[in-house]
Amino acid sequence: MTGDIRETKECQLKDPMDLFHSGQVVKICAPMVRYSKLAFRTLVRKYSCDLCYTPMIVAADFVRSAKARDSEFTTNKVGDHPLIVQFAAKEAQVLCDAARIVSPFADGIDLNCGCPQRWAISEGYGACLINKPELVKDMVRHVRSQIDNPKFSVSIKIRIHEDLKRTVDLCQKAEAAGVSWITVHGRSIEERHQPVHYDAIKIIKQSMSIPIVANGDIKTLKDAENVHHLTEADGIMVARGLLANPAMFAGYEETPFQCIQDWVDIALEHGTPFTCFHHHLMYMLERITSKQEKKVFNVLSSTSAVLDYLNDHYGV
Repeated sequence: MTGDIRETKECQLKDPMDLFHSGQVVKICAPMVRYSKLAFRTLVRKYSCDLCYTPMIVAADFVRSAKARDSEFTTNKVGDHPLIVQFAAKEAQVLCDAARIVSPFADGIDLNCGCPQRWAISEGYGACLINKPELVKDMVRHVRSQIDNPKFSVSIKIRIHEDLKRTVDLCQKAEAAGVSWITVHGRSIEERHQPVHYDAIKIIKQSMSIPIVANGDIKTLKDAENVHHLTEADGIMVARGLLANPAMFAGYEETPFQCIQDWVDIALEHGTPFTCFHHHLMYMLERITSKQEKKVFNVLSSTSAVLDYLNDHYGV
């Protein structure tokens, strides 16, 4: 956690549920490993993103190690809200302890029940939790009972089962335990690039009385509107679409140069490590540069080289 955080608890916390009660579709930046850090969240918030998640953090490491806390979680007092911290966890008390640590600085936590990566599943994290509804229910209930702030949200992000009845059962159990909302990535654990089952998200939405967020293959604002129409979801969560175009939610078809300029300013101000700074720009320039330009840009190896390139080619 950054230094300015520890000195004060006067973060301007917000109630994420206010967004879901606004009558508008909630526009959400997904938890992305390495990418959804403070600097990038600051950028997408400038372009109509309503709610941001941190990258997934392993709760046990976070609770055990001050070093993990300092490297994994940074925020600031004013602009970075509402903010959801996503945890990978498999024990209720560990999740509670992690939630307690972040609760003065964030507006809610999310339990990752969707990560399909082998390492996560072999450790008992991520998508394997969709097969343990009682454990998920227990974890949600524990956090609910141990965090005093009633506005602190507890959400889960899931994948779907081949047999959708099992997914609806999981969601209903989580709802009974007090979950605030559920994000549904409309693919099973085995599915990677297959089409997203938006019809399944709609069935889940119709079976629940809490907000449901749709996730999967949303690349443009038009896609977001279509998915909202298909699923009736209360929110739309986007990952890669926002990496390619952080101004997507503000209605831009491709990354505007002003957004690239904003990223440079924010990243430099935050002291973003070069690799992260450069990778974000590679994503943002993907659709607006030629193959030849990509070849040159993608091998640049210092901040000054990148700044010179942007200045020479785009006047940024």
